[in-house]
Amino acid sequence: MNLTELNKVATAMVVSGKGILAADESSGTIKKRFDAIGVESTESNRRDYREMLFRSKEAMSQYISGVILYDETIWQDAKDGTPLVRLIEQSGAIPGIKVDEGTQALPMCPGELVTVGLDRLAERLKKYYERGARFAKWRAVIDIGSGIPSMTAISVNAHALARYAALCQAAQIVPIVEPEVLMDGDHDIDRCYEVTQRVLNKTFQELRVQRVALEGMVLKPNMAISGKKCPKQASVEEVAEKTIRLLKACVPAAVPGIAFLSGGQSDEEATAHLNAMHKLGPLPWGLTFSYGRALQAAPQKAWAGKAENVAAGQTAFSHRARMNGLASRGEWQSSLEQKAA
Repeated sequence: MNLTELNKVATAMVVSGKGILAADESSGTIKKRFDAIGVESTESNRRDYREMLFRSKEAMSQYISGVILYDETIWQDAKDGTPLVRLIEQSGAIPGIKVDEGTQALPMCPGELVTVGLDRLAERLKKYYERGARFAKWRAVIDIGSGIPSMTAISVNAHALARYAALCQAAQIVPIVEPEVLMDGDHDIDRCYEVTQRVLNKTFQELRVQRVALEGMVLKPNMAISGKKCPKQASVEEVAEKTIRLLKACVPAAVPGIAFLSGGQSDEEATAHLNAMHKLGPLPWGLTFSYGRALQAAPQKAWAGKAENVAAGQTAFSHRARMNGLASRGEWQSSLEQKAA
């Protein structure tokens, strides 16, 4: 393992003013997104859509540091035969790959899940590296509900995240460690804070046990935020203040950077929260975004599967990428959204 090289990639992924595009939707998830805009989810349509994003010159070169790909996408070529991975590299961004294989029910823990995909991961990582991937992603899912999460669910998911991270570093690939505490319930922000604290503490404990070099990884956490069904939604300032307090308590300064997931927040909410965090003074790590839906909902709608709408889709993508790029420096204002509209 060359830690200097891993650290260089990790630092580039969270560089100020840029963030990571999560374009790693599974076939099932992208079908849902395409159904919503009336587009059939065929391999060529999925390729055309992602090619449109990766050829968005302004967005990709100025605001996107890396792209997380799905297994299908990393092997695909653009219409002109250029591998999609090359398009990402040519824009100056770093190609990455989602390597987990989804979730399964966790035995003895009703309503809880464990992420799978460690078997044969070492050989898969070798092939992904040869194809151009320089970082990977693995998502653990922790739900908040009556009597959950259990310590069992937190422990097994943290253990799997750490084993995945160690395998990545051994393959000279930067691991994005993503322990996601879902925002689907009716819990308040303080409950989210408390659960996320337990999850992050356990995750870093397991990373140390597995000898993962913290300087060669990126953390992709949820924010401390109210559940979607909570009658009292926390303000932007409260989300920012509590999230930063939580991260300072749990995330060692050795970690080069943190790239938030949007987790079901609206486009503007995700941007406003990130922006507000940057107003809270100097931070020990780079702090940016790794958004999927919050970067892609607008371009998907503008594109709607039509070749004549490619430019409109790229304009919508560039706008969202720019807004989040500004937020990752604390320079975003809601008036900029109105101007674009």
